[in-house]
Amino acid sequence: MALPFTRVFANRNYAWFVGGGGPAYVTSWMQRVGIGWLAWELSHSPLMLGIVAAADLAPMLVLSPFAGALADRKTPIDIVRRTEALLFIQNTLLFAFMLAGVLNITLLILLSLWSGLVYPFHQAARHSVVPAIIPREDFATAIALDSALFQVSRFIGPMIAAVIIPAFGVVGCFFAHAVGTAWYLFSLWKLNFAAPQREKRSENSMLADVKEGLAFVARDIGIWPLFALLATASILLRPIQDMMPGFAGQVYNAGAEGLAWLTSSMGIGAAISAVWIASRGKLKGLTIVVYAGFFGLIASTVAFLLSPTLWLGTIFIGLSGFTLNTMSTSIQALVQSSMPDAYRGRVMALYGMLWRGAPAVGAFVAGYVAEKIGLRATFEIAAGLCFVICLAALPLRKKIAFVAERGRDTPGAKRS
Repeated sequence: MALPFTRVFANRNYAWFVGGGGPAYVTSWMQRVGIGWLAWELSHSPLMLGIVAAADLAPMLVLSPFAGALADRKTPIDIVRRTEALLFIQNTLLFAFMLAGVLNITLLILLSLWSGLVYPFHQAARHSVVPAIIPREDFATAIALDSALFQVSRFIGPMIAAVIIPAFGVVGCFFAHAVGTAWYLFSLWKLNFAAPQREKRSENSMLADVKEGLAFVARDIGIWPLFALLATASILLRPIQDMMPGFAGQVYNAGAEGLAWLTSSMGIGAAISAVWIASRGKLKGLTIVVYAGFFGLIASTVAFLLSPTLWLGTIFIGLSGFTLNTMSTSIQALVQSSMPDAYRGRVMALYGMLWRGAPAVGAFVAGYVAEKIGLRATFEIAAGLCFVICLAALPLRKKIAFVAERGRDTPGAKRS
């Protein structure tokens, strides 16, 4: 069981890649808790939480297809380095404005928009780096381990933030992330590998490349149903993460420490899920895991919404983190392992758009609806819609498994 872990970490480039990203993941969650809590303190409005989240996430919806096309044209690691430098500048400004005492809700939205405009290009290129440094047979393990580090940071970061915010204020979280991004930027320059080999491409326009990528996904039975499930969960249920300051402050009256407990619990559940998927080290059976994760997400979310106390809510939100990550990481592993390199940037940019961009729509709508009917009722309706959609998609599971789990190059794996 330990062999897949040993094999991927023996790869020098992969070790630097995740070793640099790990600390930055932790500090990014510290900053995310700080931004969420600051937005709540400045507004005490679920709608404003949704606007701040939308500023960070919504650009992904527009820019991701173009970011993916760029990643398929250029060397991905160069894009990652440049975008990480821009994110470092944004983090430094966030810290400086907070330290100077001039950071208001408008500046917070604008700086969130900055990262939102940069991140689509960062993520599309980043998803193309791992396949360039890891053999195809290790994709599931490498992707799940990278996800595990990210998810571990989801509980370490908020736990540290729970100590930092009462002692130093949210400015301490912002400073920590500026340091974290500086370290990540340094580690990216330690990578040394050849650019992925691609077939010679015709000089299409960027828009033509985007259309080509969308058409590829639309006709592939091993990809589009998985993306449809991911979009459903991302729009309807994942925004509960962005509403967590509201649950901590309004539903449980628990303050910043309650927010840290809830966010950390989601991270713990997600980290356990990622480690489990990595330990499997295989693609076979992941389609069923996707569906089980979706149904589990619905059930655990409903249980969280019905929880009368913070400690019970913390348990069930942890289970939702486990099931959500089980679903999303399995989808990523299946898609990454079954596509040609020529389309990788564009397809994974669509994954990023659905995973990071689609929740912006959900967060804004959920914030608006929650102003009218409350946070709990809003997500109870969302959970019901998810259940209906997942049931409708259940008959496709065998076709998806036949194609996605066999891989693109397997004879007989018809993909449309």
